[in-house]
Amino acid sequence: MKEIFIRLDRCMGCRSCEIACAVEHSDSKSLFGAIVQTPRPIKRLYVEQIEEFKIPLVCRHCEDAPCVSVCCTRAMSQNAKSGIVDRDPERCMGCWMCAIVCPYGVIGRQHGARKAVKCDRCSDLEVPACVSACPTGTLIYAEEEEFSEILRREAARKMVLGKRSTA
Repeated sequence: MKEIFIRLDRCMGCRSCEIACAVEHSDSKSLFGAIVQTPRPIKRLYVEQIEEFKIPLVCRHCEDAPCVSVCCTRAMSQNAKSGIVDRDPERCMGCWMCAIVCPYGVIGRQHGARKAVKCDRCSDLEVPACVSACPTGTLIYAEEEEFSEILRREAARKMVLGKRSTA
């Protein structure tokens, strides 16, 4: 199963991922359409700054998702095959229990409709909008093994280049 991995050393805090997420979840799927849409489309990804670090936070689609366990209306559910945790807006009553128990704080609120809003990994796209929009490669959509391989290759490259500069 593919996941969204985060390269913490690369984020420059441009928030392109947040904008792309909101636009993808808008009615028009365009930036100009999203700007004038009422209510405004809601992002499902949050870039936080802690000291000098910028950190994009997105739903981790936890294996044992607390938001699914606590949902009394069963609006939150987890696809057994993909592992994606999603919500049924028709069942959501806006109690916010899912938001309270989320360890990452990434379940938002659609206040006007009293509905929970969260990442669905852009299920209709091959690559989530946030990943496609990231100019620095901070967000990577890959299988766990593939991501580990990327990290190993970069570590090996740094070692080789570092060795050449000291020789």
